[in-house]
Amino acid sequence: MDVEAAPITTIESAPAGASAADRRRTGIIDVDVHPVPRSPDEIRARMPMPWRDRFKGERRSFFLNPVHGSRLDSMPAGGGPAGSEPELLREQLIETYNVAHAILISRTFCNIHPDPDYAAAIAAAFNEWLAETWLTEYNQDGCFKGSITVAQQDPLRAAEEIERWAEHPQMIQVTMDSGARMPFGQRFYHPIYEACERHGLPLAIHPGTEGMGINHQPTPGFPTHYVEWHCAMSFSFQAHLVSLLTEGIFERFPGLRIVLVEGGIAWLAPLMWRLDPYWKSLRSEIPWVRKPPSEYLQDHLRLASQPLERPDDDRQFMQLLEMVDAEHLLMFSSDYPHWDFDSPTRAFPKLPDALRQAIFRDNARAFYKLEA
Repeated sequence: MDVEAAPITTIESAPAGASAADRRRTGIIDVDVHPVPRSPDEIRARMPMPWRDRFKGERRSFFLNPVHGSRLDSMPAGGGPAGSEPELLREQLIETYNVAHAILISRTFCNIHPDPDYAAAIAAAFNEWLAETWLTEYNQDGCFKGSITVAQQDPLRAAEEIERWAEHPQMIQVTMDSGARMPFGQRFYHPIYEACERHGLPLAIHPGTEGMGINHQPTPGFPTHYVEWHCAMSFSFQAHLVSLLTEGIFERFPGLRIVLVEGGIAWLAPLMWRLDPYWKSLRSEIPWVRKPPSEYLQDHLRLASQPLERPDDDRQFMQLLEMVDAEHLLMFSSDYPHWDFDSPTRAFPKLPDALRQAIFRDNARAFYKLEA
């Protein structure tokens, strides 16, 4: 099933004497890459008191991978966590697979905290760290693009954080975790969506805090093992998407665009097959939804590919891609440096050229309005 594939494209040669930043980038766009601070001190130094003394770099306290959470070869030789060394990331991802742009999503886990001020302070410090390091000091060629982290416990404060960074030239989206206390279609979240729409920034929803801290678990109760918890995380994505569609978020915010990152893709088609007939029969309950829910997807939704559900039969996989409208909705993601990293040369079977270009480059380039 692992079929090697040729690189997507090459980075065009620059004119003689041109700097690396002047080169036109035409390779893969990877929409889910995770940079990590070398130590909690990098974040703590950017936090005001009293939060600075409180922050110890805390993350999830359970449902941790029992083997290892990251690629073993992504650990810096000089020490430090996986994903903390930009030169190693460039060697293993950017250069190996000709990645034109890596869209960076910090894993802050700030939305697990009951104190919204503390959560907002963590998000703000991570945004400063990302802007000052990976998007500036380590980004001379413009390869790295950033995500504005918000803590959704306080949507008004989250909107302020979006305002703070919206004009940064390398911040191209907003991100928050899918772990939540209520579905994302509810009006509680409107300030976040209004800010995203006003600034033309997509909102990336990423898993990892389901059942953590103040967040609900999407299953009827708490799983026993990591493998169960990890497999079932896509349930929260399905619930959030149904909520967004039936609450009329895309009618209220017609410019809002959502990216579902690291939630799988195979569930999308049967979910729409289920929801569209319900809308037809029960549309009097939600008259603000003016068309079948599935018809909102092309204008408002994109899916990141990792973790990619792969049947053993590649013919079935190609049918799956057609059913989820991969030509328009799917964008490649590797999830570097995590344990279930998807190699661009092995994640997909041989694809028709147009579909391959759409998934690996063109969909993301258009969605994020990256220069041609």
